[in-house]
Amino acid sequence: MIENKEIWIKTGYEIFAISGQNALKIEPLAKKVGISKSSFYHHFADLDIFIDFLLKHHIQQSYMIAKKEHNAKNIDPELIDILVAHKIDLLFNRQLRINRNIQSFANILSQSNKIVGDGFVMIWVKDLNLQLSQKQLEGIFELALENFYLQINLENLNHRWLAEYFANLKEITKKFV
Repeated sequence: MIENKEIWIKTGYEIFAISGQNALKIEPLAKKVGISKSSFYHHFADLDIFIDFLLKHHIQQSYMIAKKEHNAKNIDPELIDILVAHKIDLLFNRQLRINRNIQSFANILSQSNKIVGDGFVMIWVKDLNLQLSQKQLEGIFELALENFYLQINLENLNHRWLAEYFANLKEITKKFV
């Protein structure tokens, strides 16, 4: 029974990440999962409850990413490897960012960014060897994060694109020093 619930969540999470909330329709989801719609209703009752499960799953994934970030020593290759391994999680976060006008999405986005962001900033600052104030770093990071989520998609979240992105970001941030 739990396995079926996890299959629903994993598949719904991926659909949401790639195509957004509007792509979450129970009948196509059931076909993709290969389980009857009645199983969906047994586990979740309705789509709103299902989305709540997806949001909780995203927070769990955020903690997993943060744990891996904590052990990373550099952006390339260690952090990039983590990002590539968690591309669906990044795309889910992107959808939350796009739809942050929905309060529950904004709340989860904020939580997720806090969980993952701190570790990321530490690696970023160390790897770039920036001599900027905390306020400057936070401002640049916010801009970089917004720019990052505007650009990512399923195809470009790979090692080559991310290495180029971070190299470019490094050049831009050097101009602030």
